Amino acid sequence: MSWFTVEQLNELPVTQARAVLTACCGAPAWVQGMLATRPWRNPEGVLAAADRIWENLTTEQRLEAIEHHPRLGASMADAPLDERARRWSAREQRGAAAADTDTRTALAHGNAAYEHRFGHTFILCAKGLSAKDMLRSLTERLTHDPETERTNTTRELHRITRLRLEELLTGDAAREEAP
Repeated sequence: MSWFTVEQLNELPVTQARAVLTACCGAPAWVQGMLATRPWRNPEGVLAAADRIWENLTTEQRLEAIEHHPRLGASMADAPLDERARRWSAREQRGAAAADTDTRTALAHGNAAYEHRFGHTFILCAKGLSAKDMLRSLTERLTHDPETERTNTTRELHRITRLRLEELLTGDAAREEAP
């Protein structure tokens, strides 16, 4: 199933719920926190719990979430992704996949420079962005100091997590993929 009602999420066995939530955010502490807040009453309750748990994650726990995101323009993450997470990531990065060779090369070089400078993958909520928009953001963020970039990365990870949860609860992604 591509999307769930709140009731269906509440009823999933823990192992299945863990897999579904990990596709939204790869930080094990976030997933465990979400599992501990079940049952939820409504979508707003799910999102509120997600936000509250996200705010309480440590820097190290947020770095674990980064491992579940492939580099912009790449298909593989440092951590294994389930099918749902792979589909979401591919759809979110659609603009990079459609880029010309020069832009894809520039993204690859920018990703390498970013990882060298900040020690982790560049994270951007890329849904709806063109490859040139992604490259522009990457280039700009390479000029930031580490603290500013930690704040940006945290904000983008949170945006991605919320987007995925919203899609999980509304089925927007499934409707978007339908012929």
